Amino acid sequence: MLIVTLRVLIIIAMVLVIYTLVQYFRSPYRKLKKSIRQGVYFLLDEPDNPKKNILLTYKGCLFEGEKYLGTTMDAFEVVNIDMFVDEPMDLKGITIDDLTFLEVKLTDAYPHAQIEWIHPINTITGVPSE
Repeated sequence: MLIVTLRVLIIIAMVLVIYTLVQYFRSPYRKLKKSIRQGVYFLLDEPDNPKKNILLTYKGCLFEGEKYLGTTMDAFEVVNIDMFVDEPMDLKGITIDDLTFLEVKLTDAYPHAQIEWIHPINTITGVPSE
C-alpha cells in the first residue's frame, strides 16, 4: 500500500512540474522581458479589456499605453491611447521613424484610436503633442 501511495505522489509531482513549466513558457510577461533584452518589437495587450494598459517593447525600450474608451459612429471603441515610458533613459536611439512605426502598429490594432505621446517623447520634432 505504501508503494502505491508513493507512486501516486510521484505522478502528481511530475504533473505539477510539467504544468508549472508549461505556464512559465506561455507567460506573456516572460516574453515581454525577453523582447526587451533582445530589442525586438513585442505588443502585450488584451484587446477585449479596455481597462488593461498596453505594454510594448521596441529597441529595448518599454512603452506603456493607457487606453480610453469612447464612442464612434456605431459602437464604443478605444478612441485614445496615451503612450509613455517609465525610464526616459531607455529612449536613447529611438528616432521619429521608430515612433511612426509604433503608431502604425497601434493603429492596426486600434483603428479608431488617436495616439498621444506623453513627455519626453512628444518633445521630438514631428511627433504630435498633447
